[in-house]
Amino acid sequence: MRSTLLFNVFVFAPLFLSAQSLSLDGLVQNSEQNPVPFTNVLLLKAADSTFVSGFVTNEEGLFKFEDLTTGNYLLKASFVGYEDAYSDPFELQQSLSLKALVLKESPQFLNEVTVTARRPIIQRKVDRLIFDVENTAISSGTTFDILKRTPGVIVNQGTILVRNRPAQVYINDRKVYLTNDELQQLLEGFAGVNVKSVEVITTPPAKYDAEGGAILNIVTSKNLSIGYKGSVDASATVGILPKYAAGSSHYYKTDWLNAYAGYTFNSRFDTKTDEGFIEFFNPNGSTKATWDDLFLKDTRTFSHSFNTILDFTLSEKDMLSLSANVLHTPKADSDISGRTEIFDPQGRLDSLYTTQSLLENSRDNLLFNLNYERQLGENGATLTANANYIDYSNDQSQVVATRYFSPQGKLLNANSFNTIPTQDSQIYTGQLDYTGNLGNWAFEAGAKYSGINSNSRQDFFDGNGDINSGNAILNDNFDYTESIYASYFSFSKDWETWSLQAGLRGEYTDANGNSRTLGVVNTQEYLELFPTIYLMNNPSENHSFGLNYSRRIDRPRFQSLNPYRYFLNENNFQEGNPNIQPAIANRVEFNYTFKNKLIFSLYWDRIDNAMSSLPFQDNENLTIRGLNTNLNYEQQYSLDVTYSEFVTNWMWMSVYTSFFRMENEFEALESGAQDYNQGINGIFVQAQNYFVIEPGLSATLVNTFTSNILAGSYQYDRPQYALNIDIQKTFLDGRLIFNLSSEDIFNTNNMPLTSRYLNQNNSFFAMPESRKIRVGLRYKFGNFKLSDNSRAVNAEEETRLERKD
Repeated sequence: MRSTLLFNVFVFAPLFLSAQSLSLDGLVQNSEQNPVPFTNVLLLKAADSTFVSGFVTNEEGLFKFEDLTTGNYLLKASFVGYEDAYSDPFELQQSLSLKALVLKESPQFLNEVTVTARRPIIQRKVDRLIFDVENTAISSGTTFDILKRTPGVIVNQGTILVRNRPAQVYINDRKVYLTNDELQQLLEGFAGVNVKSVEVITTPPAKYDAEGGAILNIVTSKNLSIGYKGSVDASATVGILPKYAAGSSHYYKTDWLNAYAGYTFNSRFDTKTDEGFIEFFNPNGSTKATWDDLFLKDTRTFSHSFNTILDFTLSEKDMLSLSANVLHTPKADSDISGRTEIFDPQGRLDSLYTTQSLLENSRDNLLFNLNYERQLGENGATLTANANYIDYSNDQSQVVATRYFSPQGKLLNANSFNTIPTQDSQIYTGQLDYTGNLGNWAFEAGAKYSGINSNSRQDFFDGNGDINSGNAILNDNFDYTESIYASYFSFSKDWETWSLQAGLRGEYTDANGNSRTLGVVNTQEYLELFPTIYLMNNPSENHSFGLNYSRRIDRPRFQSLNPYRYFLNENNFQEGNPNIQPAIANRVEFNYTFKNKLIFSLYWDRIDNAMSSLPFQDNENLTIRGLNTNLNYEQQYSLDVTYSEFVTNWMWMSVYTSFFRMENEFEALESGAQDYNQGINGIFVQAQNYFVIEPGLSATLVNTFTSNILAGSYQYDRPQYALNIDIQKTFLDGRLIFNLSSEDIFNTNNMPLTSRYLNQNNSFFAMPESRKIRVGLRYKFGNFKLSDNSRAVNAEEETRLERKD
């Protein structure tokens, strides 16, 4: 069938075109009626602005298209320093000569500093804030650089946050679910010139999955050009240990095919130091012992990532896309060494022990995607079908050896053990979406199915190499299956000064977790409804008021459900929990925007059964475990203020300030299982300055400050501060890009965390390589000014494969 279609296209289409050959000519001139030579003129279809043909005017500003067919068209003319000019739509039934296209000088053309980029624009829509960066100075960096400069977005140690909670990243409304490092690698490899805008969606509407928090949707520019482009890039990062990356991407477009392929190799050598403190108590509340821990972890990682995308234009109304993302990490090995000193209640050294651990890890993540889009009728209605298949495997091995000594250094005891955990998961999804109009209302509806099968296994061996069958929690075989059936609809309408959008999503979940060794079966079967509503009023051009509400869900990660243990040493380990329940979140927000520069947001959110990893110290047996569990609730009140604009033609400034209160309540399992609640007040400030020093040379300075934060039972011991500086220089007419980035210049971004309540008192000070310098080069070849179809295609369910360390 497909071969017959292609045969008809290539054989009969040329005959038809030759029989209907028409021409179109015209002139491009400026406001003074002078011709504008070497102007790009595009011939577009009037129905959807898709590309038909292109022409560059001669020295007299004239253009002429030949070999055209009958139809409805429009023209677009563009030249540096002028606003784009469009013709009125016209019907071509015979050869035509059109009236002149007039280019008007752009008011954003900054001749004073020879900068040709316009200023970023912030728009407040009914359900999102849009940061428009297309053709601005900010878009000269990477997509990750743009995210770091987006108002309201916090990048903290590689984690992207919106309002103190991890955000979900989408590209063109398709979710990207990778680890923090992999996500950063992806976005740093995607050029900012391809980004049209970033949408900050704090309360996502019904069309998005009900799971997760705020969404950052990266909207890429529409591609109109035909040709080939490619690039090679390499970077080196130095903190304490070196890290390297190299990659290449290639893109080719015709009028019916978009083809993209990219490959990246990463070699990382990371080091991390952890300082820990535990005060154990007697039943009467007096101090039993105190432990001081010091852990060093060196990790060597090699990874290969490959992705390819094929977009086929089957007809004016039909588009088919095939894509594959492959992430192969054959080596992620860690050498862990630790020393723990044990002191009696009087502060005298009682004993100590040392730990040596080798953690070896290899994993593969393969995603295949099929997407079909059909334009229905002439009113813009669209039908989209999407299917994903994900195959994930993770093989791990850990050897732990511990030696105990007297205060005088005499060896008292020694033991060792080995664990071999594995995980294999398959995910299947299918989705159907419709967008159109019902009368005067915009309408969206859709349905989705997600099927998940996951098997995790751990074998525990003692120092003699014998499997330990006496402790079920150390040896486990955990099977997890899940089916989610979802459907949604939403309506929206704009009046003179009012906008309303409302939607409802329903998700039916059937999940079963079976810990075969423990004999624990957790079955969850439930139907949840997730309403969203947005109301916005624009009484004048300078003022906007908004009110919105949403209800969402957060399901547990597979690793959190798996009960097996990950050991730092035999007295300190992380443990899963097959009885974790899903969390339900409610959010209400009121916002006010002045001149799209100053934004006030007042909001409250509450998460019942919020999921977290809580540390619990066993005062009797002198152990500490991190347990994945549910809090009773977690809530936040906040007032956010954002101000951003170009202070001068060469400096853009953005200041984001959040005044917040965070509270939670959880069951203190090692303190009589009583409920314990706590709360903190905090402030977050992010100040960004972007400088255009000269054409092709720019710099960014970012300051961040956080007074305190609540993460489970942990709080900051002191405020956090960081200063980052980025410099970018382009050469060879933009083909060669040089980047120099420095993160956390004063090494102040790491902070101690303490969990102190009732009979619990423990803290840790994690010190990864926060202060780093990165040097990067990228060279572009071919028609490098093309916009490509590079994008991440990942299913929402893939995030639940991640391990929360």
